Amino acid sequence: MPERLPTPRFCQVCGHYLVERYVEKEGQTRLKCEGCGFVHYLNPRVVVAVIVERRGRVLLQQRAIEPRRGFWTFPGGFLEFGEAPADGATRETKEEVGLDVTLTGLHGIYVRKDVGIVLVVYRGTSDSDDAFVGDFESMAVQWYAIDDIPWDDLAFATTEQALREFVAQEQART
Repeated sequence: MPERLPTPRFCQVCGHYLVERYVEKEGQTRLKCEGCGFVHYLNPRVVVAVIVERRGRVLLQQRAIEPRRGFWTFPGGFLEFGEAPADGATRETKEEVGLDVTLTGLHGIYVRKDVGIVLVVYRGTSDSDDAFVGDFESMAVQWYAIDDIPWDDLAFATTEQALREFVAQEQART
């Protein structure tokens, strides 16, 4: 069973303690402020990413941070407030691997219910092979031919699911 996600303890409106209370209109328990009555909703966070392709290869980065340090994924990260998902995906790719990408479409949306993540994955291309380890989140970057993707060393089930769908699409095109 997954760990329970951390929950806020104080109201974002007035600062009083939050308690779990049954909200009759919704038919379930929610976090409710003891002071002002504000109901706090625990919503998932949005992660945006790009499967970068060039010359029949995809770019993966090896994670330098937990969770799943040392495992491979495509460039991505948390969407920032006020940012469109596509803009966040291109920003994260530039920050993490130093590449400007042209998005070619939405690849898919994946959910990690256990940690409250919604992953929005785009397909993209780059005019350059010159990817590099951009910030502290990666320890290596590497271009992989479809047949050489390190399936046993991928960071998350959503990474594997997105890449398997990508490979199936590519194989159907040939």
